[in-house]
Amino acid sequence: MDVIPKAISKSAAQNRQASSFIQKTGFLALAAMLLLLQALMANARSGPSSFADLAEKISPSVVNITTTTTIAGPMGQGPVVPEGSPFEDFFRDFMDRGGNGAPPRRSQALGSGFVISEDGYIVTNNHVIAEADEIEIEFFSGEVLPAKLIGRDPKVDIALLKVESDKPLPFVSFGDSDIMRVGDWVMAMGNPLGQGFSVSAGIISARNRELSGTYDDYLQTDAAINRGNSGGPLFNMDGEVIGVNTAILSPNGGSIGIGFSMASNVVTRVVDQLKEFGETRRGWLGVRIQDVTDDVAEALGMDKAAGALVTDVPEGPAAKAGIKSGDVITAFDGVPVPNTRALVRQVGNTQVGKEVRVVVLRDGKTQTLKITLGRRETAEGGVPANESETPQAPVEKGVL
Repeated sequence: MDVIPKAISKSAAQNRQASSFIQKTGFLALAAMLLLLQALMANARSGPSSFADLAEKISPSVVNITTTTTIAGPMGQGPVVPEGSPFEDFFRDFMDRGGNGAPPRRSQALGSGFVISEDGYIVTNNHVIAEADEIEIEFFSGEVLPAKLIGRDPKVDIALLKVESDKPLPFVSFGDSDIMRVGDWVMAMGNPLGQGFSVSAGIISARNRELSGTYDDYLQTDAAINRGNSGGPLFNMDGEVIGVNTAILSPNGGSIGIGFSMASNVVTRVVDQLKEFGETRRGWLGVRIQDVTDDVAEALGMDKAAGALVTDVPEGPAAKAGIKSGDVITAFDGVPVPNTRALVRQVGNTQVGKEVRVVVLRDGKTQTLKITLGRRETAEGGVPANESETPQAPVEKGVL
């Protein structure tokens, strides 16, 4: 029988011990990692343990807005004076000067907003400040400053205000609303029912909601939003604004967990234009369109129902470029067109005067046309054209 030397036997024993130690250490490390992963997953499912730190950080950028509007008092009926009476002119002059009528009264309304730059630009809803004669901003610190209107866009219910302050103001930045997912945590801040600064939290309930406007792109949330919250911010968990709280669906005017915030990626484009021009400048194509149904797609030999079917081409950029009724617009400026709603936004978000390539399906073949976009506001008659241009009658608002 062979005899194993003691040195070799001792070395083998040490190796076995070392191997056993490494295995135990590896097992413990793996177990620790699994426990950590389990804890992280549990935390992700349960959500934040508290919103306090985030609320404390961003509260100074949220403001209360008070607007004052002067409303003319109702006029009395006045005396009945026979036609041709020598007193007819006297009583008419008296009534024109406000005689026998109630004096004007001042009406106040409340809303919310948020500061987007240290030099005092503030975003809110257009309906918060519409028709206001005076606008006052109350900051989280209690300071009150007057604000002036820079510009507004009723189509997406956004307004831009400006205050003058002798010190830099705390502000917040916009986040990317396109990356928000249904189920993500959000936090709403504002001045509900005039109660002052208030915080509520919830999740994104749905995306891409459309209420009534052509350019609507709302995030739906169950975070409590009430009257007075209008114009306030909806934050992600990084403290970025991903929506502007605008409307609620409610049978009684109070929150039932169905609130709507205009997506930040819509708001930022509007705010940039309001800051630069004091107004919005949306692209205009000059076509009437409708969705491509399954029946239409089959009749045109299309693989699937997609794009925008042109039903009419009034005078405008599209007509000049050669687009015809019956064309199906399948791509705009290098981006596929899934439906009419998408095309409306694509055109509206494109710079006025830009030459774009538009791909159409006509008689079973694709064609690419170059079109120089006009301006929608001018086409609708809301903005006068340049004096050097030939005046044109406003087109119908159904024209893209």
